[in-house]
Amino acid sequence: MAYTTAALLKSYLGIDTITDDLLLTNLITRAQKAIDNYCGRVFEAASDDTREFTVGVDTERNILYLDEDLCAITSVKTNADAATATTLTAATDYITHPRNRTPYHAIEIVSSSSYNWTYTTDPTTGITVTGKWAWAATAPADIAHACIRLAAYYYRQKDAGVFDTTAIPDAGIIQVPQGMPRDVKLILDTYKKGF
Repeated sequence: MAYTTAALLKSYLGIDTITDDLLLTNLITRAQKAIDNYCGRVFEAASDDTREFTVGVDTERNILYLDEDLCAITSVKTNADAATATTLTAATDYITHPRNRTPYHAIEIVSSSSYNWTYTTDPTTGITVTGKWAWAATAPADIAHACIRLAAYYYRQKDAGVFDTTAIPDAGIIQVPQGMPRDVKLILDTYKKGF
């Protein structure tokens, strides 16, 4: 899924033709990738994915530390390398950290549960978590705006020589490409991992 649509980008740019639709769609994809790379995370997940975790490496006592943002959980399994894995039940067997908001960063087996993080023969495949691995199921509004703004910046670069380094020594002017626009960076800085 994309953080925004070509229709919204066209509206932002004031374009009412279909001539550049393919280009705009490609620029949205590039802008989204740049946002993910800058922040070190993904902001939207349309479908479930399963990730494996190692017992004793990714776990500490009853807590499993996740390596990426998780916004929705479909299943949590311990002893996942066994012929019959143990599927944990939310609230009865585990809670998330944080408890009341996403994205989740850890899963803790509650003390009243009879289960723990375990494996049969291979600790590297002892735990599986299936869910949507992203900040949210749908990108936050400010991230969607940052994607529109960055894609629009990319679009305007195709015709503007002003984005190349230009020097006019007599006037004391030097224009240097700025990379990602400052207003986009201000939005994204609050979402950067480790911020």
